[in-house]
Amino acid sequence: MDTDKSDENGIIYAFKLDGKGGATHLQGEEISKELKGKSLTWVHLDRTNPGAREWLEREITYLDQIIIDALLAEETRPRILEFDQGAMLILRGVNLNDNAEPEDMVSIRLWIDKHRIISIRRRKLRAVNDIRTSLEENRGPKNAGDFLVTLTNRLFERMEPSMTALYEKMDDLETKILDDPDISERQGIIDLREEAMTYRRYMAPQRDVMVHLRTSDINFMDDMHKRRTQEALDRVMRYIEDLDMIRERAQIVKDELTNALSDRLNRNMYVLSVIAAIFLPLGFLTGLLGINVGGIPGADNGDAFYIFCGILVTLVALQVIIFKKLKWF
Repeated sequence: MDTDKSDENGIIYAFKLDGKGGATHLQGEEISKELKGKSLTWVHLDRTNPGAREWLEREITYLDQIIIDALLAEETRPRILEFDQGAMLILRGVNLNDNAEPEDMVSIRLWIDKHRIISIRRRKLRAVNDIRTSLEENRGPKNAGDFLVTLTNRLFERMEPSMTALYEKMDDLETKILDDPDISERQGIIDLREEAMTYRRYMAPQRDVMVHLRTSDINFMDDMHKRRTQEALDRVMRYIEDLDMIRERAQIVKDELTNALSDRLNRNMYVLSVIAAIFLPLGFLTGLLGINVGGIPGADNGDAFYIFCGILVTLVALQVIIFKKLKWF
């Protein structure tokens, strides 16, 4: 995990790539010197450090203010702007930091040309740290094209567990609702749909970025890089299709929950209606005979109560028979 702190210029770390998969760690004045040379140099900056803007404006003088503002913007969406000498990209990866929600995706802002790579982060992103580790182990990218396709592939590979977890969460929720529908599951469906929508909000523009890279004429991207970009594009397309499917399944499950709860309510109301229908004539008879006036039948007969109870039981039995013939049961 990347735990490095940035210096007064906002630089977290910098490397000079040797073109063979390895790199030399740069510090201090070495960074400025190598940036002016022809060797590929990668500098990783912390956007939250105020010194980052000053360093960019001082050292990368050929970047106009619009590009610098875009690289350091507070909020970003995935996109790509292609220029004669290079390209500016903004991408997103899942937030795998401690106590963070994966769908709260982390941005990586990038200026890349044949000889310079300037990456800027706001929060830690493990895909970037993967590249740093691979360079330190002499198995990293050899040129700017390698760096870009490695970064995009690592970003999307890191998303795989989160997409799988989301799909499993959908399966579990669907099973629960089909087995034992409960009103409390409604919030779970809403949360799942919101999570899928949040992922898709950043996935769709990243698909457009990959399509642009796949068909662009950027001078540091050769045919092999474009084939690897196609792999990343296929992966992000699959993610988007899965997210759309999850949203559709969530809506179907929500409808199933609504129908199940409605059926349960109708069943309960039906039982109450039948009970009310059975006791309606009984209530009428007991109310009629309970009035306090003369002439009530059986008032002077000691067995009248038992005879009346027998009549009520007979009436209930007769009602049950009639309801069954009417198929109310």
